[in-house]
Amino acid sequence: MMDEPGIRALIEDVKTHRLSRRGFVQTMVGLGLTAPLAAQMLSAAGVAAQPKAPRFAPSKRGGGGPLRVLWWQAPTLLNPHFATGTKDQDASRIFYEPLAAYDPEGTIVPILAADVPSVDNGGLAKDGTWVIWRLKRGVAWHDGRPFTADDVVFNWEFVADPATAAVTNGSYRAIERIEKLDSHTVKLVFTAPQPFWSDAFCGFRGMIIPKHLFESYRGARSREAPANLKPVGTGPFRFVDFKPGDAVRGEINPNYHVPNRPFFDRVEMKGGGDAASAARAVLQTAEFDYAWNMQVEDDILRRLEQSGKGRVNIWTTGGIEHIQCNFTDPWKEVDGERASVKMPHPLLSDPAVRQALNLLVDRAAVQEQIYGRQGQATANFLNAPTRFVSRNTRWEFNVDKANQILDQAGWSRGSDGIRAKDGKRLRLVYQTSINQPRQKNQQIVKQAAARAGIELELKSVVASVFFSSDAANVDTYSHFYCDLQMYNTGPGAPDPQYFMNHFTSWEIATRENKWQGRNVMRWRSEDYDRLYHAAETELDPVKRAALFVKMNDLVIQHVVVIPVLWRNGVSASTARLRGMDLSGWEGTFWRLPYWHKA
Repeated sequence: MMDEPGIRALIEDVKTHRLSRRGFVQTMVGLGLTAPLAAQMLSAAGVAAQPKAPRFAPSKRGGGGPLRVLWWQAPTLLNPHFATGTKDQDASRIFYEPLAAYDPEGTIVPILAADVPSVDNGGLAKDGTWVIWRLKRGVAWHDGRPFTADDVVFNWEFVADPATAAVTNGSYRAIERIEKLDSHTVKLVFTAPQPFWSDAFCGFRGMIIPKHLFESYRGARSREAPANLKPVGTGPFRFVDFKPGDAVRGEINPNYHVPNRPFFDRVEMKGGGDAASAARAVLQTAEFDYAWNMQVEDDILRRLEQSGKGRVNIWTTGGIEHIQCNFTDPWKEVDGERASVKMPHPLLSDPAVRQALNLLVDRAAVQEQIYGRQGQATANFLNAPTRFVSRNTRWEFNVDKANQILDQAGWSRGSDGIRAKDGKRLRLVYQTSINQPRQKNQQIVKQAAARAGIELELKSVVASVFFSSDAANVDTYSHFYCDLQMYNTGPGAPDPQYFMNHFTSWEIATRENKWQGRNVMRWRSEDYDRLYHAAETELDPVKRAALFVKMNDLVIQHVVVIPVLWRNGVSASTARLRGMDLSGWEGTFWRLPYWHKA
């Protein structure tokens, strides 16, 4: 049974929007309490139930005019299997759809599937070795071709081909084969029992592309497909125009498979600029209807809300703003490749340096001075869902202790105050994407590092470049051609299996896989790999959660990353915009057909 401090911590999570009321009640029921008693606990703590807004049910499709949205990181491509950043995933979701999605509570919601597989309806094996998906009938691609089981089978073949170098590959690796049972039914047979059987084909990694347009471009030719920039999907809007790094435009799909949807006639996703100007364009001038990822100081957002033209949306996610340590040397080439696994990092390979850096990040200052209600300081990389969160870690800001660690490890200060050892000066390049909160975060860390004799050179990269999927661009985060880098990432599903493959040895980003591997730190640990493999097939939820806790602890103990802030989802919308149902486990547009104006 959870102790009182643990329950109070969960109640505080509900108050700060980290955990939903429903999530709290479900957790308490799982511990043996009744749902009414759990609700009473929240009421006694001053957490009032929120009245449900009435569901909007349009009587006909269209008529809503244009929907104008702002992404200050502009999309660069429209193939979800090559989307290295949220902006490409969200832009692709305007046109493409998965079999199912995850609502804010983590519940599976059918999209292109006719229903959700379960043991009761015969769609899921009790031992987790297979799942049967029944597809929705009457769904057509935007060019009129029917959506069938052949498309589902092809997507697995496309992603599973190593030459394709798909970033979604990790979600499909456990599939041994897919059997086409009929034109609208497929059976996924796994290589081993799968507790997270809904990973493949669900959520933003599950968007399905048409076989008839991509079949000639599988494998090594995958980046040559014209549809990478001109998508033909099944979604609520059809492709009109795309200018990479600028804007995406779509028009209503008159044959969309959901009756009376979508509400809007057109959609324009404008990219570029910065988060602060995007916030003003929605909250102050209402020039746009919605703006993504309000990475703006919280006091600025509060002032902008006072105009009454818009509101800030805050919802629970598993997102983590973190600093990554490069375990390879980004400044030397080995066989023509920088940051090669054959060349360890000359400074960060020393655990003492990483431990000192971990003590030099003032998380409290970052939270209080920059983010406010948008997040909270954390010592963990994995922060949600609750059952996977480690209680074993602690964070500390302590310059004196950092100095002691470096002294003991033999890093001596020079006449200029910068430490050195064996002729190597403790000087590091620390990069991130351009926006005010991140630049302020960099400055906070730089000032503390200087007090410990570490010189940090700050580098800022335009977001559209930093998060680009361009394999030829050396300034992307996936190349990681510097010593430290910072950004936000999250699970994208109510299960951490895909999220935690960030640290597996088979996901190391290299030239061979076009830098699409998710382990951009290039850290390798046999212990971590063993834990991950065990979790992949562990059906006991308690034992499985314990494995992920151990993985998180291993990453934190080795200072592979330095967690800074567990971030909420934060966006801006005009006062009349409704129906978004923003989910921490999904992309922004997972409910796009249901967006409307009151």
